[in-house]
Amino acid sequence: MATTVNETLKARYVALQAERERSWPPAQLEGNARQRKQLLDRFDPAAVAQPGTVLPPLSFVEVGGDTLGLDELTAGGAALFLFFRYAGCPACNIALPYYADALFPGLRQRGIPLVALSPQPPLLLREVKTRHDLPFLVATDADNALARLLNISFQPDHRPSPPPAGWIGEVTGTGSWELPQPAFLLVGAGRVLRWLQVSPDWLDRPEAETVLHHVDQHIG
Repeated sequence: MATTVNETLKARYVALQAERERSWPPAQLEGNARQRKQLLDRFDPAAVAQPGTVLPPLSFVEVGGDTLGLDELTAGGAALFLFFRYAGCPACNIALPYYADALFPGLRQRGIPLVALSPQPPLLLREVKTRHDLPFLVATDADNALARLLNISFQPDHRPSPPPAGWIGEVTGTGSWELPQPAFLLVGAGRVLRWLQVSPDWLDRPEAETVLHHVDQHIG
């Protein structure tokens, strides 16, 4: 699936969906669409953490082994967090390099660090950072601690017990069905939540220019 540097994120997801419609069995395609629709239908913007919320002094282990604390990340001002599902997620492997090319340079000009968070252990996340040569930090939100606090994590409706081989907890190395919904979180000084954008449909994530617009609105 070829992409160009200037191609929008939406266009890349349209191409991904078209490829799936050509190659996936109908049952798999229907299951994917059903889960995305359920998350979208159930999403309540009022139920997630709201601007003004003071977050606890959480920390995250970066793929290189360093510990990243919310206090340290916001000591010089705002920090932006990008929640993604896991290193092998096809939609995330489209979003992450797109944001590296289209979003990160604008954030760097503004002096705002970007941290991508997933519940996967650092060792497994290291591969996705290396594969795309991501210029921003990639770290582990262990046990979905921050995602749960923001009320943006979810578990699929269909969770067989015992789980089959290749289930999501095995793939991610977390031993859990729980994943974060893709989201952007802007945290200001004092660990104050300034802006939270959630994408319950993981094939509908904001364009870089939209993210930068909201960042500028909430740090001015």
